[in-house]
Amino acid sequence: MREISLADVPGLVGQELGVSDWITVDQTMINQFADATLDHQFIHVDPERAAAESPFGGTIAHGFLTLSLLSAMNFGTVPKIREQTMGINYGFDRVRFMSPVKCGARVRGHFTLSDCRFRGGGMLMTTYEVSIEIENEKKPALTATWITIVQFDPKDRPEGV
Repeated sequence: MREISLADVPGLVGQELGVSDWITVDQTMINQFADATLDHQFIHVDPERAAAESPFGGTIAHGFLTLSLLSAMNFGTVPKIREQTMGINYGFDRVRFMSPVKCGARVRGHFTLSDCRFRGGGMLMTTYEVSIEIENEKKPALTATWITIVQFDPKDRPEGV
């Protein structure tokens, strides 16, 4: 994974920072997410019923499962900031679920840094425009504006920011 300094981050605004590896969303993953969230709707956990009664031809991943994969996708894709002591998920300004992720599909994340602001002595707020691509599909699974906080020792704050 590429490593950068805090001082490099502002110069990356507007750039795609990376595309993640593919992740296969299989029925085991879907079932485990259903158990964790108590969302056992048949379109997620019953392949036979989903094939017979839904327009999807089988089970689909929960939208929130797809969204939650952004953390793993980010970790291996977005450059590591040398001075970072901790990363915090601040939240989302916008999330749109554009297309269902069918069981067995492969997905990957695209990350573009759209803004960054130094806050307080030891925080950098970063905003990413993200999308999750579904292999061999025209529309993404989702698009979102994701805000994270990079925490660092205040002594490492770049001069002039």
